[in-house]
Amino acid sequence: MAGKYFDEWQIGETITHEIRRTVTETDNLLFTTMTHNPQPLHLDIEAAKASEFGQILVNGTFTFSLMVGLSVGDTTLGTLVANLGYDKLVMPKPVFIGDTLRAETEVIGLKESKSRPGSGIVTFLHRCINQRGEIVCQCERAALIKGKAA
Repeated sequence: MAGKYFDEWQIGETITHEIRRTVTETDNLLFTTMTHNPQPLHLDIEAAKASEFGQILVNGTFTFSLMVGLSVGDTTLGTLVANLGYDKLVMPKPVFIGDTLRAETEVIGLKESKSRPGSGIVTFLHRCINQRGEIVCQCERAALIKGKAA
């Protein structure tokens, strides 16, 4: 188990996740079609070329999902009770096919659970960063995490 228990987290703790992922055309095409998203910017090379971006734009919900997925092994794997919500999701820069993405996580909140003694809510700030060092996605995630004794 790689995740940490509630009592092991500290506010301000930051993790640079080791796994990186280069986004492929297949990633974008499969995710976009699996989620029934007909946006031409994700699927139609000619429409994308005519846009201000000049190329296919990677589906933002793929970027968000990848960012969270890259964090799981170091944060909540085996210790998660439930994700309680995602907040303040922003995508300040576009992601293109061929971009290599990585993630960082900072603990910004800790609160003991009132309904589950020994467990608590950890609020993570996740950041997804491309190969140019630009933040392409960011959000806060509240997760109910088991306590070590729970």
